[in-house]
Amino acid sequence: MVDIKKDNQEKKSPEKRFLFVIGILFLVVYGVLGTIIIFWKDNPFNMDPKYRIAFGIILIVYALIRFSRLLKK
Repeated sequence: MVDIKKDNQEKKSPEKRFLFVIGILFLVVYGVLGTIIIFWKDNPFNMDPKYRIAFGIILIVYALIRFSRLLKK
């Protein structure tokens, strides 16, 4: 009886798989966007360097928070 419960937990529905893939995609998007904002000096957003770095760090931290929530599910 324990094996059946374990098998049901391991099998994910197509909806859950799709949401997992979308979650991974947005993790990558936010991480790359944060990195680009930090290191791209001539970006079209006329921001001071300290604000640009802070915004990039916020995006990367947000990506990590999303990733931790994704792993908990």
